[in-house]
Amino acid sequence: MRLMLIVLLMLAAAPAMACPPPGYDKPALQALKKNGFAVADPARRRELAQALVGCLGDPDPELRDGIAFEALSQWMRADAFDAAQVGALRDRLYGLLDGPEGEGYARPFAALVLSEVARTDRIKPWMSVAERAAMVDKAAAYVEGVRDYRGYDDVQGWRHGVAHGADWLMQLALNPALDRAQADRILAAVIAQAVPASGHAYVFGEPERLARPVLFVAQRGLHSDAEWAAWFAALVPRIGDAKQAYRNVAWLARRHDLSGLLQNIYLQAGNSQDPKIRTLQPAVLAAIKAIP
Repeated sequence: MRLMLIVLLMLAAAPAMACPPPGYDKPALQALKKNGFAVADPARRRELAQALVGCLGDPDPELRDGIAFEALSQWMRADAFDAAQVGALRDRLYGLLDGPEGEGYARPFAALVLSEVARTDRIKPWMSVAERAAMVDKAAAYVEGVRDYRGYDDVQGWRHGVAHGADWLMQLALNPALDRAQADRILAAVIAQAVPASGHAYVFGEPERLARPVLFVAQRGLHSDAEWAAWFAALVPRIGDAKQAYRNVAWLARRHDLSGLLQNIYLQAGNSQDPKIRTLQPAVLAAIKAIP
């Protein structure tokens, strides 16, 4: 057991491997996918999972998204790894987040896989209180720090940093182990990207994805109606100087982004069967009406 833990720690600390991993080529990985990513030997599956992290930054969208992400997601959702193995995978993904930006694929896809890691802890808790708190901070900092707003490209596929980070926040927001301060940290990260100061206009569904962690924080019932009203009201000034209204491209983009977020939350809250989520509607509507 001690030797296994040492090996896992070494794998987590090692640099990202080449893609495809040693012993595989693209046709072999395609065949693995066709076979439902079935790998009978647990040790071989564990080693391949660690190696596929290296494909999350690959420019080939089939390897990056269609194989590496899908395989890692499927295995974690099938509870194919124990806590030590998922922890080692998490630490390796943290290394991608902290590493060079490269062509802009590795960080967003590390965040997306980390949303699946967060889900495993939500379904069957395995992280310590400190580890979970560190993940909340890591996820929030990642979302706040996104400046590459590229979404989809017909040749290069997805990057989608804001949306993937929002998925990570969503899985954390769903976790009943999070406290009020951690929920507030998630909401602060959403605010940071709800209306990008740069004037980037979202066109790849980002407002819908950013809405989800807000809805699931509301489901926790940790905030009063007055606190929600203040939170939504604080979003409106982020559009910018009212003197620029309808006379500035960046202002129009920010208005577009905020409207998209608020409309998504309003619609989803109205369709929710959860009374705690439905109580968001008056505060959201007030914010919508306050938009110039």
